[in-house]
Amino acid sequence: MSSEPGRRVVVTGATGNVGTSVVRLLSEDPEVGSVLGLARRLPDWSPPKTDWAAVDLAAERPHPVKEFQGADAVVHLAWAFQPTHDPAATWRTNVLGSIRVFQAVAAAGVPVLVHASSVGAYSPGPKGHTVDESWPTHGWPGAAYCREKAYLERVLDTFEREHPEVRVVRMRPAFLFKRQSASEQRRIFGGRFLPGPAARPDLLPFLPAIPGLRVQALHTDDAAEAYRLAVDSGVRGAFNLAAEPPVDAELLGEMFGARPVRLPRTAARSAVAAAWGLRLLPASPHLFDAVLRLPLMDCTRAHTELGWRPHHTSTEVLEEFLLGLRRGEGAETEPMRGRKVG
Repeated sequence: MSSEPGRRVVVTGATGNVGTSVVRLLSEDPEVGSVLGLARRLPDWSPPKTDWAAVDLAAERPHPVKEFQGADAVVHLAWAFQPTHDPAATWRTNVLGSIRVFQAVAAAGVPVLVHASSVGAYSPGPKGHTVDESWPTHGWPGAAYCREKAYLERVLDTFEREHPEVRVVRMRPAFLFKRQSASEQRRIFGGRFLPGPAARPDLLPFLPAIPGLRVQALHTDDAAEAYRLAVDSGVRGAFNLAAEPPVDAELLGEMFGARPVRLPRTAARSAVAAAWGLRLLPASPHLFDAVLRLPLMDCTRAHTELGWRPHHTSTEVLEEFLLGLRRGEGAETEPMRGRKVG
């Protein structure tokens, strides 16, 4: 490990969409002396002050206490979105793996745990106004992603009571995008055979306008800055993270120059369910149900207590991401690597 002074921070899931941004910002932070990135597959990427260790949180192995020894903070980002047809597999990775991380934090005496929760942890809520961090976090029970995020909120409730010496921060970001995540997210949500070059405005004469489809987006680098601030500051608790404006059919229609055409929820869900059932689409109809019910988040607490504000609007985020889709962009890690269709 690096002998430079400063905080030692361990990042799980360090080679994914959020992990690559968090590791980069931490490696540039003068208050951070060293970063240890944990991932299933070690990357060729070598940011300053950063070392790597191969750890598979889904495997039945001892808790990662050894990797956490001497750390000043653990940023827990590791998460598996697939396989959506096998929720037991994602439960083993996401829930049981996270519990092992929390237990290892306590066993190693790490004073700070920053956990990646999500807007997906929230119970169904309003689309016409925003909610703060006190909104219930019971998720949408039909979607594995939401069940897992909500369950870990309950696990952390118990963890905080049993380990008051650990400063726990829960980040609840909106949907996260950046140009370099385009290939990975196309595969995760759209499938291996969805052609990225098809993400062109001139190919969409009209845009489906589905009732309830109004969500928030955020640039991954902006979310990573909130994680960095949480490590450096003394804050505790949950923080909503999102950019303005909310994304809906009207906004997308303006971006694409396409006319929004109302499409009933039932028709849209039936199409998603059919494609998912045929294994043509990785994103499940249950996640579609959840997205239609997600509340819009109020980020005042992050603004005032973290001193955080996003540098990108949601429109800029989506424009950058769509450009990445068309170009097949990726990054220097296995999960993020750009790949051709199929």
